[in-house]
Amino acid sequence: MIEIIQVVTKQQKKQFVEFHYSLYKDCPQWVPPFKSDVYMMMNKEKHPYYEHSDSDHFLAFRDGIVVGRVAALENRAFNNYHDTKDAEFYLFDSINDQEVANALLDKVVSWSKARGLNRIVGPKGYGPLDGYGIQIEGQEHRQMMNMMNYNFLYYKDLVENYGFTKEVDFVSSYTTPDSFSIPEKVKKAAAIVEKRGTLRVKNFKNSAELKQWAPRIGEAYNKTFIHNWEYFPLSEREVKYVVDQVLTIVIPELFGIVMHGDDVVGFTFPFPDLSAAMQKNKGNLGPIELIRLLREIKKTEWISFNGIGILPEYQGLGGNAILFVHLDKTMRQKAQFKHCELTQVAETAVQMRKDLANLGVKFYKNHRVYKLDL
Repeated sequence: MIEIIQVVTKQQKKQFVEFHYSLYKDCPQWVPPFKSDVYMMMNKEKHPYYEHSDSDHFLAFRDGIVVGRVAALENRAFNNYHDTKDAEFYLFDSINDQEVANALLDKVVSWSKARGLNRIVGPKGYGPLDGYGIQIEGQEHRQMMNMMNYNFLYYKDLVENYGFTKEVDFVSSYTTPDSFSIPEKVKKAAAIVEKRGTLRVKNFKNSAELKQWAPRIGEAYNKTFIHNWEYFPLSEREVKYVVDQVLTIVIPELFGIVMHGDDVVGFTFPFPDLSAAMQKNKGNLGPIELIRLLREIKKTEWISFNGIGILPEYQGLGGNAILFVHLDKTMRQKAQFKHCELTQVAETAVQMRKDLANLGVKFYKNHRVYKLDL
């Protein structure tokens, strides 16, 4: 018999966090998230998500042993913006047992119905950097830090057997500096735009300069993805929370923003892949672990681009060309980078997906967001 318990106490929160680590401890492709980040997701006093929305967390027990977990969310900012009544599920982990998965998802259903919501979508988390979907392809490749979810392939069967169907896929692609090929017409378009002075790329010398621009970058980020499936307007605190996370590990001299006059209208977020150090840190973030992360920045051979965008009104004015030329330059700027991932692009970002396919990338991971009508 499966018992579902709502997470309330400090001990239950610890069990909720630790179950993930015990389930995946022998999986070489899994990258442990920072435990502090997961605890933050449960902190209704500190996480900016709770300014406008709500969530609860649940554990599944069998014979006193934790066998699964899930979070149920109501993102009111998203629902208000899209005129929907969606619930979301996130942090879903389970042993390979349909009975356990059914009990967890039953709880999400009852939680959602009690709030008058009429659909469940997920996995979908607390902010734009949490990672979307259940991974359905590419489990043989290592997870890209905690910017995406990683799960055993049987998760797909657990949710589909329950009745969930596809909502949208997020594809990640792989390339190398040598195989990433910018067509001449794209290079020419970027050169013409820059020569005219309509758009230009601004680079940064150091972290101090980048931090001065953080509010303006955050404002642009909040306006860029308005046509994307996952978009909802972030609050001021949410923008700061996202930008602070980004600036923690981004390499300043590789970071680029697209300017139109004095306005930030686009950006690329290049992240050195810290996955190897995160695996050694096992979710911890003390002084030793921090030193390990800083060392990894200088030696990793992988770079990730998670967040490539330009305001919709500039996409047809050479903005995409400038972004891709800058992305190409970024990959080649440091000889240490031999591999590149463009992390989680939604299939609803049609033009971006077409552009990437034409630039010689290989789609190699797929994360599926599911839906269930209530």
